[in-house]
Amino acid sequence: MLEMPVNSIVVHHYWGSPGGGQLVCASAAVTLDKVGLRPILTGTFRFEPAKYIDWYGINISDYEVHTLMPINVKAFGLWTRLYVWKPVIEVVSRYNIKAVFIDEETYKPLIRFRSSGLKIIEYIHFPFEVVVDPRFRGSGLAYGEDPYIMERYGRFPMNVYWGIFTRLLPRYLRENPFNDADLVLTNSRWTAGVTKLVYGEEPTVLNPPIPPNMGVLGSVRAFEERENLVVMLGRFSEEKRYHWVVRELMPRLLREMPNVKLIIFGGATTRTQLGYVNRVAEMARGIGLGVKVVNEGSVLSELDGEHQVYLRLNAPRSEINDAMDRARAFLHATINEHWGIAVAEAMARGLPVVVHKSGGAWSDLALNGEVGLGYESVDEAVNALTKLLTDPRAWGDYSMKSLERVRDITFDKFVDRLAELVRRIL
Repeated sequence: MLEMPVNSIVVHHYWGSPGGGQLVCASAAVTLDKVGLRPILTGTFRFEPAKYIDWYGINISDYEVHTLMPINVKAFGLWTRLYVWKPVIEVVSRYNIKAVFIDEETYKPLIRFRSSGLKIIEYIHFPFEVVVDPRFRGSGLAYGEDPYIMERYGRFPMNVYWGIFTRLLPRYLRENPFNDADLVLTNSRWTAGVTKLVYGEEPTVLNPPIPPNMGVLGSVRAFEERENLVVMLGRFSEEKRYHWVVRELMPRLLREMPNVKLIIFGGATTRTQLGYVNRVAEMARGIGLGVKVVNEGSVLSELDGEHQVYLRLNAPRSEINDAMDRARAFLHATINEHWGIAVAEAMARGLPVVVHKSGGAWSDLALNGEVGLGYESVDEAVNALTKLLTDPRAWGDYSMKSLERVRDITFDKFVDRLAELVRRIL
């Protein structure tokens, strides 16, 4: 069997865990292959491509992998962003590379290869410049202002880590994507607006896709066949604000709906993530809530009359889907979420969503209230959830709108749209 030539590179700083960036990059790899540019996957640490079939239903196992280090480290995420370009240069020197797809801004050392015909495609999840550049203080998005950043990097020792990262960042940060790349994409209209704030130009919006193994349901379980369950989904990390939900929202919601239960599904594999799980659990117990941490088995079988909060760690997709199909509402608590793949996945199950009135989850998924419910205060969040938990007509309307919205962001449509854009620059 002849080895197929490599003609493109897909770059991600950390391929080793499921997330929105990993989903986009895996989808981009399939797209580049479709247009005749067989990709090689580069990153900082070793990973197992076969896991992407389980995570997303995307097969990237046939693609060659080249990483900076032959080990897998579940930490130092910011550090890995600084050096994503190094294995790329090694690959460019070995193959006839025509295009690079990268979802990081730290590719300054690669720009010189454009003079030899290399096309650079940058996918912007969020422009770092607005966070670190003093010009944007007062925007609500700078360091010290944006809850998304501050929840994770605002306290010791993460603030020290952030400080070191931002001092090193200018060495590798490209200056202007509209000058340094051939195609500039972004994940949401909201992020596009922030990008325009920084550079004066708007990128092309290409929403991340629904994973193929998620699919979009044709029909959903009726309201009457569901339970008073609120589901959340996302890694156990500060910016997801599970602590806020447990401390501020759940006591209020339970006064309105005494039989409601909250299930939080989240990845927790690092010491930091497990520490956050313990923090949320202790916080719940401290205010008198019954909380159960579930590491294996089905969380649905653990539901009882003694607990109101369930923290389910590292659950398989099938279990998450089962819970969404029995729940009446999906809650997302992150402020300024750049996109919100978990929100999109819930909508694909026909589950009505309640999101903060900020970021891409509000602008592109909830469509500013047209498709999902939004909130800015605890009172608004409680009212939105209560409505979905008690009003069958409202629930059915938002369930239908959820399905209609995500049918436009399927994996196949993402591949087709990206393929068209790539062909234009070749």
